[in-house]
Amino acid sequence: MSLRIYDTATRSTRDFVPLREGHASIYLCGATPQAQPHIGHLRSGVAFDILRRWLLATGYDVAFVRNVTDIDDKILTKAAANDRPWWEWVATYEREFTKAYDMLGVLPPSTEPRATGHMTQMVTYIQRIMDAGFAYESGGSVYFDVTAWAQAEGSDYGSLSGNRVEEMEQGENPADSRGKRSPQDFALWKAAKPGEPTWPTPWGEGRPGWHLECSAMATWYLGGSFDIHGGGLDLQFPHHENEIAQAHAAGDGFANYWMHNHWVTMAGEKMSKSLGNVLSVPELLKVVRPVELRYYLGSAHYRSVLEYSLPALEEAAAGYRRIEDFLNRAADLVGEVPAGMWTAEFEAAMDDDIAVPRALAEIHNAVRAGNSALAARDTAKVAQIAEAVRAMTGVLGIDPFSDQWAGAADGDDEATTHALDVLIQAELNRRTNARADKDWATADAVRDRLAEAGIDVTDTPDGPQWSLK
Repeated sequence: MSLRIYDTATRSTRDFVPLREGHASIYLCGATPQAQPHIGHLRSGVAFDILRRWLLATGYDVAFVRNVTDIDDKILTKAAANDRPWWEWVATYEREFTKAYDMLGVLPPSTEPRATGHMTQMVTYIQRIMDAGFAYESGGSVYFDVTAWAQAEGSDYGSLSGNRVEEMEQGENPADSRGKRSPQDFALWKAAKPGEPTWPTPWGEGRPGWHLECSAMATWYLGGSFDIHGGGLDLQFPHHENEIAQAHAAGDGFANYWMHNHWVTMAGEKMSKSLGNVLSVPELLKVVRPVELRYYLGSAHYRSVLEYSLPALEEAAAGYRRIEDFLNRAADLVGEVPAGMWTAEFEAAMDDDIAVPRALAEIHNAVRAGNSALAARDTAKVAQIAEAVRAMTGVLGIDPFSDQWAGAADGDDEATTHALDVLIQAELNRRTNARADKDWATADAVRDRLAEAGIDVTDTPDGPQWSLK
């Protein structure tokens, strides 16, 4: 079975057939750095990182472009409200996004273009659309003519989102709508306004429209046609619908597949700054380790809603620790554990539209079998299962023995880990002696005290083993 992915544009699951054999090209709508990133932002990063890792693991050469929208109405508004230069404001939060991606083990993109670095490409792209008869200039702004495009032969405007043209609302700032021929039209270029940054064009000073930025950058790096365009479900309309319109109007084939990850919600509402229900990555990392947060964000199917709650986060962290504990105990028994080959069940799950919940279920099935093999002291079976677990967790970016996560058992340095181990081992020795003397009250008291401190104790044929809850 080869990879099949759900294509939002056709509303069907399709075989992944790349435009160039052995090569996969992906464009992901990245951050608009206006404030501290929250887990709603990072879910998209993790979801498409898992896709990318699976493509790499199955032999593809992957070109992965993730943009930064570094000029935007919200950025300008936030910077002005805080009396900061817009470029300083965006740079500050771009670093926060990069830090969050790195902390969660998201691979760096092949390139990470910024909108402000591609004005020449945008002007050229606008001119191509105007030359084709689907854009017009008015008062120094340039608008995409939705009516003209919707009536053009081969037009598919509205097909991605399922919206009817006559019912569409672009949601643009009224100040950017002066001179429009129709409310459905949207800005490709916005005429200069006092106090805003501007760039020169044949139509006058101004700045680009949001949708244009991505069309120009995606095709500049990946070509007029490429394999996959990804992003959050909330970007389907107007952003992605308008990207398609611009690209097709300019004569580009654009994306062959469209993939959208669903939201992180709280109490049934989409996580957003406007709702005031934002959970930042630094705050959550006070509760769980980065690898555990990554496990949680990637645990639901990317097209399913991920409903945030603290118990759900803690349950996910406990699930990861069961995997980690098995691999640590396996290594204690058999020595070094290299990454081996994943199971057929895992491969089938990943090829089925990146079905991570099924893939995780297979990992935990393997861990249970591995724990039974540990109890039976079946060294060969322990080694075989542990190697498979490493391979499978590696694809999901959560391999405890990887360079990213190795030594992160308590989120601290090696010296702290050693000191903690010495103290806990002393308590475990006290418990072992008490049990030998049939002093069950003392033995139970030691275990209860460790449990209250967040330390799990597992009795094994090699003696008690401890791990953090």
